[in-house]
Amino acid sequence: MQHHVSYRVYFEDTDAGGVMYHGNYIAFCERARTELLLDTGYTNRDLKDDVGILFVVRHMDVNYLKPLLLEDKVDIYTSLHHIKNSSLIFKHIIKKDDVIVFENDVTLVCVDAKTVRPVKIPEDIKSRFSDYTE
Repeated sequence: MQHHVSYRVYFEDTDAGGVMYHGNYIAFCERARTELLLDTGYTNRDLKDDVGILFVVRHMDVNYLKPLLLEDKVDIYTSLHHIKNSSLIFKHIIKKDDVIVFENDVTLVCVDAKTVRPVKIPEDIKSRFSDYTE
């Protein structure tokens, strides 16, 4: 199952030419991933304060296929591509009018919130993420 959110490209998201700034594609994906987390019943604050973990970016592959322009409405689809003991890979697809304009695979590592050293992903969190596995 894919998680879905929609956003609109605002002036603040664009460069001087009205084209979405390249880094904001990644920011949109980050927001979409946060929404997925919220839909599992957790917040980033819960993970840090109550569970004692954080998810940090280790690696990212991006593919810019078509530009987005000011006021474009986009759909972002997020799914869990792979999960291991202490890492997971999310796949993000951004579409405009059902056409893929951007793809992003991001590897996150679960780390201890205090030591920032890799730790095993708690089973409860793994099971909640499993709803979004490809």
